[in-house]
Amino acid sequence: MNKLAVFDFDSTLMDGETIEIIASELNLQDKVAEITKRAMEGELDFFDSLTYRVSLLKGLQESKVDNICRNLPYMTGAKETIAKLKQHGYTVVCFSGGFQNATGFAKNILGYDADFSNILHAKDGILTGHVGGEMMFSDSKGEMLKKLQALLGINQEHTITIGDGANDLSMFKYAKTKVAFCGKECLKNEATVCIEEKDLRLLLDKVIL
Repeated sequence: MNKLAVFDFDSTLMDGETIEIIASELNLQDKVAEITKRAMEGELDFFDSLTYRVSLLKGLQESKVDNICRNLPYMTGAKETIAKLKQHGYTVVCFSGGFQNATGFAKNILGYDADFSNILHAKDGILTGHVGGEMMFSDSKGEMLKKLQALLGINQEHTITIGDGANDLSMFKYAKTKVAFCGKECLKNEATVCIEEKDLRLLLDKVIL
């Protein structure tokens, strides 16, 4: 039986928001955090908020961003939970409205099978303030999940989605088990499982492996 588990990255597999940590290099973390909070609560359009926040990063050295993304704090229990799901036949994937610099590096540490995220554009090693990629819009995760299910031959009955914010709502539509992990109210309202502690191992007690 094919089974699929899809995790969000920021504030789910990683304990924090990558873009806020990057923005701290420019002393803009508070400004970026406020926009992120409103976007995750569903108050702002995700595309608009993402492109604006990334524009504030213009001028940062790409090497500095890469270094930050290689030293992010991962969520308690992330690696163990992914390993256990894979032992029970799950393909484990990460969908992130964040950046390949972070999710691509974390893939080899946390052990998920694939990651889909966005790319910070750089020229001559310097961020231009532009971004592109697979997870730019509020419905991107849902659209990508449908494609993966068709490709892998997995139905909603055997799909688990785990996230914390409004841009995870679109993938909740295509999964039987919808997990709000320390989630915003808009997500908890649609969830079948709510976890309020920062420990992903609690997920294993909530799902049927």
